[in-house]
Amino acid sequence: MAILEEVKEIIIKHINVNKEDITLDSKLNEDLDADSIEIAEVVMDIEEKYGFEFSDEDAVNIEKISDLIKHIENNK
Repeated sequence: MAILEEVKEIIIKHINVNKEDITLDSKLNEDLDADSIEIAEVVMDIEEKYGFEFSDEDAVNIEKISDLIKHIENNK
């Protein structure tokens, strides 16, 4: 499964959103209406799945789905 599809599954688990609404350009806060707790849960699941940790600075700077994907690819 591609990283984007895996990330979509994690997002759907924590944020009440349709899979079709999630694109690389989707913003977690603005487009998907995620609150800070939901975003933290998504980040923690990604850390667990891919075996690395986001720095506090990196976690705060995540805005779009593409930001998550780039971070995963850079830490694999």
